[in-house]
Amino acid sequence: MTQKKNNLNSKYFVRTPADETWGTYVTTVGYQSIKPNSKYPPSEHPSSYWFNPVTGRTLQEYQILYITNGEGTFESKNCKSIKINSGTIIFLFPNEKHTYKPSKNTGWEEYWIGFNGQFIEHLHRNNFISKLKPIYTIGFNEQLITLIQQAIEIANFQKPAYQQMLAGIVGHIIATTIYTEKNNAFRDKESMQLIEKAKLLIRTDADYEISPTEIAKKLNISYSWFRRIFRKYTGLSPLQYLAEIKVQKSKELLNGTSMTIKEIAYALNFSNPGYFVTFFKAKTGWSPGHYRNAVHGKEIFTAESLK
Repeated sequence: MTQKKNNLNSKYFVRTPADETWGTYVTTVGYQSIKPNSKYPPSEHPSSYWFNPVTGRTLQEYQILYITNGEGTFESKNCKSIKINSGTIIFLFPNEKHTYKPSKNTGWEEYWIGFNGQFIEHLHRNNFISKLKPIYTIGFNEQLITLIQQAIEIANFQKPAYQQMLAGIVGHIIATTIYTEKNNAFRDKESMQLIEKAKLLIRTDADYEISPTEIAKKLNISYSWFRRIFRKYTGLSPLQYLAEIKVQKSKELLNGTSMTIKEIAYALNFSNPGYFVTFFKAKTGWSPGHYRNAVHGKEIFTAESLK
C-alpha cells in the first residue's frame, strides 16, 4: 500500500443522505509523520482542519487520533493538559474545544479518522465514549494500524458503498480500543483466574442455588472485593451475571426439551412457576410459553405450553 508520501497521506470526503441513514459516515482519514523541531500542523494540512495549537479549535465531528510514535500534549475543555506518549488513542468530540501538539524534541506519528452519525451519537449518549475520558492508553496495536490503513486504501478508490465499509472500520476501531484498554487493566492474573473460577462455579452449579456470598467464601475472598472486581471484569454484578445465566439455561430448556414451564422453574431453583414467568418476561420481553411457541414456529398458544 502506498503510504507516508511526503510524510502525509490524508483523504477527505463528502457524504450522501444514504450514508447518513446508515448510521455512521466518515469525513476524513489519514496518516502523517511530524519530525522533531518541525512546524505543527504542517503547511500542507487542509485549511478546514488547520488549527493553532496555542488557541485550539472546535470540530463539528468526532475524530480518533492514534499516536504510534513520539510524544506530546493534549488538552480539552473537560480534560486538563496531559502528556501523550506513543500508544495513545485520543478521542475528539464535536463542539468540544481542544488542542494537541507533538513535542519539539521527538515529533510524533499520528493516524486519524473522522466520523459522525446516529450510531456514534448513540455510543456517546450511553457513555461508551465520553468527553470526560478522551484518552485511552493501549500501547502499540498492529490491528488498529491495519484498520486505519485499510480505511486509507478504501478511500483511495472511493468505490460504490465505500462509506459503508469505512463505517464498519470505525466501529471496529472503537470496539478494539475499548476492548484493549479494559483487558490491559486486568494484568493481575490471579484476579482474572479468581473471576473465571467464579464464573465457572455459577455456570456449573446444578440447580443455580449458589449465592454470590457463597462463591466469595469458596474462593476465600471478601464479598465486597469480589463484587467490585467481578463487575469491573464482566460489566455485571455477580447477581446480574447469575440472572443472565438463568435466562440462557431457561432458553435452552424451552428450546430443546419437553419439560413443562413448572418443571423448568423448579429445575432452575425458582420458588414458584409464577416467579419464573415474571423473571423470564422481564429479561426477554416474552413469557416462557410465548417464547417456546415462537421458537418452534407455533402461532397458537395452548394452556399446556403455559404450565
